[in-house]
Order: sequence, then C-alpha cells, then structure tokens
Amino acid sequence: MNARALLPRYPVPALNVPLTDGGRFVLGAAPGEAFDLIVFYRGLHCPICAKYLIELGRLVPEFEQRGVQVVAVSSDDEARGRAMAEKLGSGGLKIGYGLSLRSARQWGLYISASRGKTSIGIEEPPLFSEPGVFIIKPDGTLYYGAVQTMPFARPQFRDLLGAVDFALANDYPARGEYTTEV
Repeated sequence: MNARALLPRYPVPALNVPLTDGGRFVLGAAPGEAFDLIVFYRGLHCPICAKYLIELGRLVPEFEQRGVQVVAVSSDDEARGRAMAEKLGSGGLKIGYGLSLRSARQWGLYISASRGKTSIGIEEPPLFSEPGVFIIKPDGTLYYGAVQTMPFARPQFRDLLGAVDFALANDYPARGEYTTEV
C-alpha cells in the first residue's frame, strides 16, 4: 500500500542519494534559489525514461537560469545509475541512484515488480519505483507533485518551465493544501 499523498505547503520526506558524478544530493543542504526539481525515474531498463531525461538534460540550463536545481533519481544501483548517465550524455543533469523503496513509498511513488526484459533488452530490477516529478521550495515544502503508475503521459518539462515562470512572477502559492473535511 502506498503512503499517504504528500501535501502542498508541508515538508517532504528526506532525500539523500549518491550521484553518478561522485557527489551526493541531500535535499535541503544547498537548495536551489527558487526551487528544487526532483524527477524520479524507473531506471536504466526504461526507454521512455531515457527519452524523458534527455529532454530534461537539454533544459537544465533554462531551469538553472530561473533558480531551479534539477536532479533525476532512481532506485537503480550504482552500475545501472552510471550506465544511465552515460546513455544520457548530459553533463548538466545530476543523476542520483540507490533510492530505497522505503523512501520511494514515503514520497508516494508506486512500486512495480519485474516483468523480465524490456523492449530494449534490459532486465527490470525485481522491484523498482514508478515515475514522479516534484518541485520543492527552498524551505523543504512541496510546491508541485505528480506521480504516475505507468511510464506514460508524464508532465512536460517545457510546461513546468512556464509554470515556474508564472509562479515566480506572481508569487503564486502552492495549491491543493486544503485538508479539512469537505
């Protein structure tokens, strides 16, 4: 069973993962000036993830111009994380690996079981997390979140750039925060 959904304007779970460049991403340790954009992806076995992250890698400079720090994270082990970083060839995109499935659940991500080799001939891990995209404010609270049960129909990064522009220009608050009975 998945954990309860994260709530806008409330603190998100901790995130501390190694990066393929040898560093670490520790959420909140050095936040982006405006936001942190965390993109959880399925792993090396997912061809849709690779395509999605290539697009993200192209847009990292645009996010950074807006004060948004970007990181992509999976539950892959180090070897698979490094293989994905090599496949992407995007030096600007930080790639994190080793996300525990317990942490994935805390973030509200769905977990899937392996179905063997994918269409690109790479074996799925026994268990792995499905995609999620989160925008976190520097104070560690959720601004935006989207999770998927499948690799399809993810938020488009150009749309997120437009949303960041609007949010910053209009001091637009996080929405979906209402928790009282309806």
